[in-house]
Amino acid sequence: MDFTEHIAAQRAFFLSGGTRNLDFRRLQLQRLLAAIERHESDILHALHADLRKSAKDAYTTEIGFVLGEIRHALHHLGHWVKPVRRRSPFIAWPAKSAIHPEPMGVTLILGPWNYPFQLLLSPLVGAIAAGNCAILKPSELAPHTAAVICRIAKETFPETYIAAIEGDHHTAEALLRGKFDSIFFTGSTRTGRAVMSAAAVHLTPVILELGGKSPCIVAEDAPIETTARRIVWGKFMNAGQTCVAPDHVLVDRKVHRALVDALKVSITAFYGDDPHQSPDYGRIINRRHFDRLTAYLAEGEIISGGKHRADDLYIEPTILLNPKDGASFLEEEIFGPILPVIPYDDLDNTLETIRQCPVPLALYVFSNDVTLQEKVIQSTRSGGVCINDTISHILARELPFGGLGESGMGQYHGKTSFDAFTHRRAVMKRSNAFDPNFRYPPSPLALPSLKRMLRLFGAG
Repeated sequence: MDFTEHIAAQRAFFLSGGTRNLDFRRLQLQRLLAAIERHESDILHALHADLRKSAKDAYTTEIGFVLGEIRHALHHLGHWVKPVRRRSPFIAWPAKSAIHPEPMGVTLILGPWNYPFQLLLSPLVGAIAAGNCAILKPSELAPHTAAVICRIAKETFPETYIAAIEGDHHTAEALLRGKFDSIFFTGSTRTGRAVMSAAAVHLTPVILELGGKSPCIVAEDAPIETTARRIVWGKFMNAGQTCVAPDHVLVDRKVHRALVDALKVSITAFYGDDPHQSPDYGRIINRRHFDRLTAYLAEGEIISGGKHRADDLYIEPTILLNPKDGASFLEEEIFGPILPVIPYDDLDNTLETIRQCPVPLALYVFSNDVTLQEKVIQSTRSGGVCINDTISHILARELPFGGLGESGMGQYHGKTSFDAFTHRRAVMKRSNAFDPNFRYPPSPLALPSLKRMLRLFGAG
């Protein structure tokens, strides 16, 4: 496969200047919004077919999220595109300086399978708002959603502007051999390394939205019932296949038993006595991930859940205690409906353990103690922190979302999505009315005088 012509056609369209026009950008965002609303039923059916998502879950976490991003961009775009004035250096006086937000060019957006609509289309909103062309590669592991996305793209945009291409990992590899102006990837850390390596050939800037083992700390003073509800909501959403889901719970031993009991109560309250029958509980994406997850079940004590059916890719919401020595789920991102709950006796030791691990995408703290909250924030690193809740911090469009280290690089959501696909171009305009001789050789100033002048104007 060779996508050289696809990329060249988009680059030619981009260089024509058409995508820079503000009215053009607004129109494309409006067209995307209308197309999503027109195909809402198709998208909902596709997400159910791929991941058994209920209509409410699919709309809330996928369609509604993207529509909200579009409306937010439409409302603020006129302000985002304006140059931002900056102070000019005294040596160039009189001059005017500004930062001009300009599009990167032709971008490649590679989407994952767990939120196959939201995590491909949300970056696209930023790319369009910033004035770029884009090629989309949806995940082949969610084939029904991929097909709908490609149909929407084809009906809504010319391929010289926005194109969506179906295919497996060979297609993604072929696309990555092309010369893009930016690449946006959401997926595993392992694949993220491959994407970054491919981008390095052309020195293409990348944004990597990866994952990691996001810990959830529950202190002694946390309100147990509320804490349990919020952990269960964040953990078992999409059957645990969420990049910012709590990976494991680290709980003060004094409230360990009470928290486990409350977690079990919340699971039943959300999904009933038999979650297999619940319309609100999803399925594992494929057999490979199902087998990986069920292997974890033998590595700890199942205190709740544990039932599974390979024929339906179903794994019951499960709580694990007492992990065995060398348990692989202690090292690997779980990314499924299995929640280890591990007691701690000393918070300082727990924080030291977190510091020794790769930086997670999210970190959760349940406590009403402000001093403890600040201690955790100051003692750890993570892409984001959410106190007394899970996942909801990524819904705030005024907050950037992204990882650090092995959990990713770069950020997006809201204005940050616009920034992610924007080059901040420095522009200075100097007058010819005044041209002092002191900056030209031979300098008329002695060195002490030059130093004093530089300090006076903040340049030395």
